[in-house]
Amino acid sequence: MITKEERAKYDVVVGLEVHAQLMTESKIFSGDGNAFGSQPNTNISTISLGHPGVMPKLNKKAVELAIRMGLACNCKITRFGYFDRKNYFYPDLPKGYQMTQDKTPICVGGYVPIQGVKSQDKVTLNRIHLEEDAGKSIHVDGQPDSLIDLNRAGVPLIEIVTEPEIFSSEAAGAFLTEVRRLVRYLNVCDGNMEEGSLRCDANVSVKLKGETKLGKKVEVKNMNSIKNVMKAIDHEVQRQIHLLEKGESIVSETRTFNPDTGRTSGMRTKEELNDYRYFPEPDLSPLQVSDEWLEDIRSNMPELPSEMKERFKEQYGLNEYDASSMTDQRDLAYFFDAICGITGNYKKAANWLMGPIKSYINEHDMTFSNFPIQPAALASIIALIDEGKISYTAASQQLLPYLFENPLEDAADAAHKLNIWQESDSGSIQSIVDEILASNEDKVKQYRNGKKGLIGMFMGELMKKSKGKVDPQMANKLLRESLDAQ
Repeated sequence: MITKEERAKYDVVVGLEVHAQLMTESKIFSGDGNAFGSQPNTNISTISLGHPGVMPKLNKKAVELAIRMGLACNCKITRFGYFDRKNYFYPDLPKGYQMTQDKTPICVGGYVPIQGVKSQDKVTLNRIHLEEDAGKSIHVDGQPDSLIDLNRAGVPLIEIVTEPEIFSSEAAGAFLTEVRRLVRYLNVCDGNMEEGSLRCDANVSVKLKGETKLGKKVEVKNMNSIKNVMKAIDHEVQRQIHLLEKGESIVSETRTFNPDTGRTSGMRTKEELNDYRYFPEPDLSPLQVSDEWLEDIRSNMPELPSEMKERFKEQYGLNEYDASSMTDQRDLAYFFDAICGITGNYKKAANWLMGPIKSYINEHDMTFSNFPIQPAALASIIALIDEGKISYTAASQQLLPYLFENPLEDAADAAHKLNIWQESDSGSIQSIVDEILASNEDKVKQYRNGKKGLIGMFMGELMKKSKGKVDPQMANKLLRESLDAQ
């Protein structure tokens, strides 16, 4: 461990490389299926196996998704470019090279705004480029050999490369959170880090404060969650400062992160500059993005989370916190938007989604996309409560679970069936009030002599006698009026 004084002497510099698998039906250069969870080596062909003489063909949808992400990240779109061969050997790289974009990335520059970090409000991008994924090596404990699954070979990726301008693990986490939200809103990638469809490598270095030259960077791989990326950065910063304070040098290397120990360990040393012998891919024609194609992609862009957040504040009168909560997830935002097209009680809709609905979804390991109760039914529940026909307690504890099991049933009919319909007739409620006051004359005198706290006891008796079926607001009003009458 290092001391606070030692830590204060250094600046942290982080650059991230984020790989996002694109949500296409087929691979980037072949018609092989692009589906997670298939039996090993079933989504393959002569192209993804790297057979000699085969001819790749670029997936147009993959290009469109990359451009969509670039537009969302304020990038400049490259109008004329080509793919390159990146030559290196790895057991799960069938061709012995990767088809990628080196000199002409599809998206150049740009930035991603981040939230919740005092020292930084955006992360600058270097590029977003298209490339193909490699296969997957499977290492079985206790077995001397590794297995190779080439289903992933040729799956389309975008690599989002930041500038080395991230200065804390918190900023790195905020950036990854926003990138994951963007790819999900845009239907570019499902963002599931645990399945490997969104992966992140972190290049971490430290330097003395005021020093202009960057320190030697260490690349950390194999992190399957945003939390683990942040933990790996924090550990690597501690490790590097500790070495420098002892007078030792930093070795430029690739390291892996163990989430169980919270520590990184060396995998292989890195040369100062890798010689991948890039050259233009001879089997693919140059890629040209026409004005018409770009405008078509731009015009079909879905609403971004930042845009939706501002609209929710303006259109539905939500405060900053509620608007942020409602746009945290795409499916939640769409669900809320649909409810607000039916009900005018926008605040109560937000409260229901962040309260009982979210709790129910978490308990049943669901998402808003497969939540069985439709927005119209929830709007009906809100209306029943606003009209005093059912109580919030009955709605959340009885009606909601019932509709979860019977999602096609009308909310009002279900409330009648559950016998939770509130009595809102003032005459009926007044008769119960009169009965309670008549049987508690001593308590009535105490109330009228200043012991106003007894109102709770009277309300409890009233709810008990009515079996909780009276409108509490009307009951409270009639009870106070009767008690205050001399």
